[in-house]
Amino acid sequence: MSAVTQTDPDFTFAVAADTGDFQPAITGLGPGNPLGPLADLPGTWKGHGFNTIWRPHHGGQDRFLELNLTTETLVFTKINGPIPNRGFLMPDISMFGLTYMQQISETSSGAGLHIEPGIWAHVPPTSNPGEPSTVVRMASIPHGTVILAQGTTQTLNGGPPHIPDNNIIPFPIGSPPPANSDFASGEAAFPELNLSIPTTFRAKSPGVTQEMVRNPNSVLQHALSGETMHRRTFISISTRHSPIQGGGTANTAFLSSASNPPGGNANAVEVDATFWIEHIAGGGGDVLQLQYTQLVQLDFNGLRWPHVTVATLRKQ
Repeated sequence: MSAVTQTDPDFTFAVAADTGDFQPAITGLGPGNPLGPLADLPGTWKGHGFNTIWRPHHGGQDRFLELNLTTETLVFTKINGPIPNRGFLMPDISMFGLTYMQQISETSSGAGLHIEPGIWAHVPPTSNPGEPSTVVRMASIPHGTVILAQGTTQTLNGGPPHIPDNNIIPFPIGSPPPANSDFASGEAAFPELNLSIPTTFRAKSPGVTQEMVRNPNSVLQHALSGETMHRRTFISISTRHSPIQGGGTANTAFLSSASNPPGGNANAVEVDATFWIEHIAGGGGDVLQLQYTQLVQLDFNGLRWPHVTVATLRKQ
């Protein structure tokens, strides 16, 4: 991946001459690496995963289901020095972070599916607003969406993480999402979910199984089989202002255009993601592994369409 996607090695944030009143001492991040739970990320990660997306379809019916086995490269570069944030309700703070570039392709064909430049940052605890130490991901998606997802972390020793089952069953806007146990009724309403039913409104990579479609997180669960894990850092982020009062999505006019029924062409309204940075036992010492599951809710034609991406990556 080209180095032009990252910052220059000698780039460091500095306070301009006319803003010398900035006081960057309030970090609240404690001793050690100021990246905190993000400290293992700098470098290049490679691996494979699974992408599911309900695409809006113009003509015939309203949707098309795409199911891709994926190959991914994710590059993180540390941002030198503190990132200054001005305070009015409380003193100034400093964040510490990384730039990143994510590149995802369909494994069998090599066709590009996704690129995403962005920033991860470690944010100190604050008094106004009253929030604990958090992490934040700021991402740009070329299809016309930007996201800011914020959340909390936890580092635990020993044993694998609990990775829950999930599903991609569409549901009405304003209603709660279906339970995983509702898959039979979901298949009846959306036959594209049943791989045994032929349809012109579904495309899938070679190797996609019915288990993957019913539970995309099964790809992550199987990747942990037989592994011995010494330590893991759990990161949960969301654009929903819960549990942290920050975040959101913004979309181009084409994606979010007002329409009746609601939803625009494909309005990305919510993003929730969980990351696990894992220390796996290897022959010559621990291997660093990154797993994630991400849910983007796309609104069109009055329904909410879950778009799930999962992957397991190893640090190179």
